[in-house]
Amino acid sequence: MADSNSDPKRQLLRHTLATIAYRGGKAVRNAPEGFSMFHADEGVRTPGQILAHIGDLMDWGLSMANGKREWHDSKPLHWEKEVERFFASLKNFDDYLASSQPLQAPIENLFQGPVADALTHIGQIAILRRFAGEPIKAENYYKAEITIGRVGADQAAPKKEF
Repeated sequence: MADSNSDPKRQLLRHTLATIAYRGGKAVRNAPEGFSMFHADEGVRTPGQILAHIGDLMDWGLSMANGKREWHDSKPLHWEKEVERFFASLKNFDDYLASSQPLQAPIENLFQGPVADALTHIGQIAILRRFAGEPIKAENYYKAEITIGRVGADQAAPKKEF
């Protein structure tokens, strides 16, 4: 079996999880009071529902990676607890990818399913921040310090915001 650290696809997927942590962390950090329940319009999920869904996506990705293939629809927690869950679910998924355990799902499918979906939903949270009157600062993400394995709340400071 090849070393998981030498598999470039696996490393790219881990870098993508670190990107989710960086961009997602920026979208959820210092959210205004009551933001979790912000209701933009009929049929639009609240930020709390979206963040819970992202946690579910990461849990689903891990379950597919380890061959269990389980999906759960979680009820949103209080915002700060949901933010903790977001980072914990990223860490669990990343820890599995960093291990020598074999993947039970194609990396491409893990990317195009739960991982890409999470990036979409982080964008939704960022847009809802603007609608709620508390936009996050734009950033040149190309210059961001995003590191494989850094999937917790402790992220590098932005290099170039505007």
